[in-house]
Amino acid sequence: MTTTPDPTTPDPTTPDPTTSDSDAGQPVPAWRPNAPTETTPGTVAHRQLPTGLLHPTGAPLTVHLTGLGSDRWEATATRLADGVALIEVRATDAVTLRAEWRVPCVGATAYWTPDTNASRWLPPSWIAPRTVSLALGAPVASLVGTDDRALCTAAAGETTAPVRVGAGVVEESGEFAFTVEQELAPDGTPLRIRIDLSGRHFAATLRAVTDWWAEGTDHPGIAPAARMPAYSTWYSLHQNVDTATVEHQAALAAAVGCESVIVDDGWQTSDRTRGYGHCGDWEPNPKAFPDPAAHVAEVHRLGLAHLLWYALPFIGRHNEAWDRFKGLILREEPHLDAAVLDPRHPEVRAHLIDKVSRAVEDWGMDGVKLDFIDRFAVTDPPPAPAGADHATVHDGVRRLVADLDARLRRTRPDVIVEHRQPYVSPGLWPYATMVRATDCPLSPAENRQRTVDCRLTAGPLAVHADMIMWHPAETPESVAVHLVNALFSVPQISVDLGAQTPDQLATLRFWLGVFRRYAEVLQLGALEPARPDLGYPLVRAHDHRTTVVARYAPLPVALPERDDTDIPQVLLVANADSDPVVLLTATRPERALALVQDCRGEILSETVLDLVAGVNPVTVPTGGLLTLTREV
Repeated sequence: MTTTPDPTTPDPTTPDPTTSDSDAGQPVPAWRPNAPTETTPGTVAHRQLPTGLLHPTGAPLTVHLTGLGSDRWEATATRLADGVALIEVRATDAVTLRAEWRVPCVGATAYWTPDTNASRWLPPSWIAPRTVSLALGAPVASLVGTDDRALCTAAAGETTAPVRVGAGVVEESGEFAFTVEQELAPDGTPLRIRIDLSGRHFAATLRAVTDWWAEGTDHPGIAPAARMPAYSTWYSLHQNVDTATVEHQAALAAAVGCESVIVDDGWQTSDRTRGYGHCGDWEPNPKAFPDPAAHVAEVHRLGLAHLLWYALPFIGRHNEAWDRFKGLILREEPHLDAAVLDPRHPEVRAHLIDKVSRAVEDWGMDGVKLDFIDRFAVTDPPPAPAGADHATVHDGVRRLVADLDARLRRTRPDVIVEHRQPYVSPGLWPYATMVRATDCPLSPAENRQRTVDCRLTAGPLAVHADMIMWHPAETPESVAVHLVNALFSVPQISVDLGAQTPDQLATLRFWLGVFRRYAEVLQLGALEPARPDLGYPLVRAHDHRTTVVARYAPLPVALPERDDTDIPQVLLVANADSDPVVLLTATRPERALALVQDCRGEILSETVLDLVAGVNPVTVPTGGLLTLTREV
């Protein structure tokens, strides 16, 4: 339903003609640094919009709208579901539209965003807003309260053009303020904001946001290999890659359960000093990869798909392409020995598309890893220069990835394309297959948080962990902990598989087998991570039959409620904590078959448990797995 004013009362969305428009219904002012002391020049229109929603305290939620530059805009609020409303603002003149609303900061525990650099603290409202666009971030946030229930989850509908999203504690009132600011043009994309005060688990509210974003989006589908464990050369080999080394690791990777190999930086250069000065020509190093097509064919013979890395925006100083394109850049990055190309130029896009497409068209690759797309998100980019066919960078980026995707799919309809955090905008969904957690080597807890964050708003994409590595002296139990921390994503393994001990390899084979066997529930099941303020110490995913719980702290594990079907219910508990005593809590007595395996998959016990209502201790070693099959 649409909120409409009572005809007997003044329209709350239009200013009272007897009062100053700039004074209409403003909330308690919040201090913001560098706020102008003088009146903003031009027209400033303030309006209030009742949403029909109620705060947890029972008070009505009002959105305060401010138009800078024009008062020719109209706002509506539409009820989408219980506790959920859609705010829309359409303009008939160019205007900067700012929306602000506040919720009582009662029982708040965390502020969730998809920003990989953010902790879950409650920021003050004077923190600078984040600017999200097609190449950087996503316009969504959630204020989380006790029991992991969302006090307010909000998302903007604009997923391509820049949107400024802010939030924080208003010190003057004890409220939590949300702000969204967007540039509107006549008959252009409206400001659309989805506000959810339903009080559901925050993950459920974020799933609803991704469903909203997905309306009308056509995704080409996910190749099966994109959801299976992969081997990456980056941490294991860095730039020291060549045909023989990659094929050796590929053979070992296939033996432990991987279904693809990703060759990272180094294939295009003989330089081994890191940096990106040798990006841009994208020609194989003839000594390391003299025959790329034959190399890909051999990897295919081993049973693996093959992906190749490209740092898409970079043009390096040590490439022939530097002289050709050095005048068509957004900015130089001297510390990287490279510059960021300007995708608004058709010749830039044509060059990149031709170079990347060779991997699939000429060499038979199954896909590409497109790195650093977020570098296109330049703050205050220069005006579109002569020769550009797009006025904005985000439109140039979208044209680039869309045309590249169309070209690749002409040769391989099921092409695999990897993106990574922080470029997680739903506007990129149609042009990607999977999205990887951004770099966090040897940081299992960070890998867990980043993959879970990504899962919550990844929509149709497969979510991959950052490459998993460990020290050669690591114990098998610790290897298992690294893997369990990535359990709800696709693992990418990046160690020298030829240097692993038999116990390390056994652990790897066992856990990759778990990833493969339960891929559907782990990757596509309903995800319910607990306590974002504590980095998700317990994560659960479930479908109609199977529930998987990963335990990263000594927390009890509640048995899921039984449904009315006659299908046996299975509960898996992966223990990544040093405490081996797992406390299962049940609401009623029942009998179940309990299988306990250690980190290598060796069976330690297989018994029938008579569970009591209350707490039931079960010993599961660190890195081990409990499989509980509950009787019908």
